[in-house]
Amino acid sequence: MDLVIKIRDIKRDFQLGQEVVKVLKGIDLDIVKGDYVALMGPSGSGKSTLMNLLGCLDTPTSGSYLLNDQDVSSMSDDELAEIRNKEIGFVFQTFNLLPRTTALENVALPMIYAGASKSVRTKRAEEVLTDVGLEDRMDHKPNQLSGGQRQRVAVGRALVNHPSIILADEPTGNLDSKTGVEIMKLFDDIHAAGNTVIIVTHEEEIAEHAHRVIRLRDGMIESDVRNK
Repeated sequence: MDLVIKIRDIKRDFQLGQEVVKVLKGIDLDIVKGDYVALMGPSGSGKSTLMNLLGCLDTPTSGSYLLNDQDVSSMSDDELAEIRNKEIGFVFQTFNLLPRTTALENVALPMIYAGASKSVRTKRAEEVLTDVGLEDRMDHKPNQLSGGQRQRVAVGRALVNHPSIILADEPTGNLDSKTGVEIMKLFDDIHAAGNTVIIVTHEEEIAEHAHRVIRLRDGMIESDVRNK
């Protein structure tokens, strides 16, 4: 079994004034290569905190997190930034594109941090934009693209460094339902190509695309069900 993520007894506390708020209360989680996971839970369940930990945007108060056998739970900010850039492809609800740069430049951005040459970056970014169906929009800036096209650019950017996991936070949250269906079809294709995909969502119809649904409640895993 090829484990990409191995989490043991992860806890995350936040200090609010005099009070300590326990958000994650001991999470154990294994995700294997090629898994397609939906992470669900009501507001305040801890799913955003767990996503930030999975994405190396935050570190746990206690417990261990192995990402591809590397213990990321005690890494420095600089080490985490490097892991994020190499191992994790992020897709956000708000797209997070640079407004004054083209689709191609937006997609190539993570490769700049990875130290790739301009010719390598351009070739790979063109490949990825073609994969997400935007081969005729490479020179367009975000304000010249529809919401769905912007999210495709964001998905392309997430894929560009061949990451270990694609982590998507409410990826259809800002899209109309028809465009949302198209974006989820794109995630299905990305998963079918062998990628490990984790989608954080509160929508049941989005979660239905995943092969495994993990529900959080009060900082604990309430259920973990394979549905395909």
